[in-house]
Amino acid sequence: MIDYISGRVADLNPTTAVVDCHGVGYEINITLLDYSSLQGQESTKLYIHEAIRDDSHLLYGFLEKECREMFCLLIGVSGVGPNTARLILSAMTLSQLTDAIATGSDLALKAVKGIGGKTAQRIIVDLRDKINSGKQPLLSSISVSSQAYNDSLSALLMLGFSAPQSRKALDKLFVQDSSMTVEEAIKQALKVL
Repeated sequence: MIDYISGRVADLNPTTAVVDCHGVGYEINITLLDYSSLQGQESTKLYIHEAIRDDSHLLYGFLEKECREMFCLLIGVSGVGPNTARLILSAMTLSQLTDAIATGSDLALKAVKGIGGKTAQRIIVDLRDKINSGKQPLLSSISVSSQAYNDSLSALLMLGFSAPQSRKALDKLFVQDSSMTVEEAIKQALKVL
């Protein structure tokens, strides 16, 4: 699994960036907001989400880890695919999107091209608790150990535990001991999950 790709911006257009990493050019799907930030940049580091299918291997890249996490949350909603999630993150900043979900503003989501009322409501219903909890890494108050928290969460998700279940367990652990290592957090979380 690729976490990030760092290198020279070899080519850039509103939907994709080609990043030259040691002589290999990776074509990475990007959002319009990241495109604006990448213009004029010689090099970049993009956090990657891989979408591997029978007929394709696509890379989606984000300048911020939090945007990649929101992308992953969005594609977890029934009826929202990678292209729709990328469109949402192209039309709204991360804070605008989290505000819209947290406050239940389906009008803001419906303003995005291709998002109808049912899809907007599904996004709000599926993600509101995750956003309002303020406990996910994207909005986490646990700043000292955010990297350990994120790494622990990723490991638990890869082991097959659900995101809400994993966050609940990790939140308790990191509140008790904010200096906990990834290994300790995973061991302790497995005892309560």
